[in-house]
Amino acid sequence: MNPAPQPTTDQIRDTLRSVIDPEVGINIVDLGLVYDIRISPEMIAIDLTMTSPACPLSDLVLADVGSALATAWPNAPPVNTALVWNPPWEPKMMSNQARDVLGW
Repeated sequence: MNPAPQPTTDQIRDTLRSVIDPEVGINIVDLGLVYDIRISPEMIAIDLTMTSPACPLSDLVLADVGSALATAWPNAPPVNTALVWNPPWEPKMMSNQARDVLGW
């Protein structure tokens, strides 16, 4: 029996588009909060940030990331999501679509 295929980085990124930042109503990928995705047979490692270190909803966003990936990829390796602050998030990290929605 062959093991389940691993998701690709692009597939993980697409799945993360379903995670909405509750303060601004835009997904975390288009907001530029996802810094890095690394996939190995042992783990999916994701580095992400928040728009501010004082974000009161970071635990909710992290939980939503884990839930979205577990639902979309139930046979994938465990997910390790790290909240990082370097480099600091800046509005220029947003996609053009996110900037348009926010009127920036």
